[in-house]
Parts: sequence; C-alpha cells; structure tokens
Amino acid sequence: MISCNFARLLGERKLKISDVARDTGINRGTLTRLYYETAERIELDVLDQLCDYFEIELPELLVRTPGKQVPMQQ
Repeated sequence: MISCNFARLLGERKLKISDVARDTGINRGTLTRLYYETAERIELDVLDQLCDYFEIELPELLVRTPGKQVPMQQ
C-alpha cells in the first residue's frame, strides 16, 4: 500500500490546502484527494512541485508499506 503524508505535512507546517493551491498552482481538488488519500493517480509534475514546496524528498511525501493491500472498489 502506498500512503501519502500530505495531511501530516500540512499539519506540521500549520498550512491549509488552499495555501498550497495558491502558492503552487496545483488544483485544489487534486490536493484534497491527496489529503484524504483517495487519489488513484498523481501526475509526476505535481509530486515534483510538492517536494519543492515542502523542501522534501519524495520518500517523505509517499511511503510504501509492503504487504498491506487496499480493498478494490467495485
């Protein structure tokens, strides 16, 4: 399973989704899906922008937990 630390990063920095959307130009809907971990796919340029914005490396944003599976939605 891959999880996203976007919500944690916002909390640590006392930021809102709207702050990141305004500062980066990333669509608010995209950021909301990352926040709630409901995104099914993420554009590489969005990941790159978020890493630059938070001054982090990709493994600090996305974490893979081997063996943990998410149930498939039907």
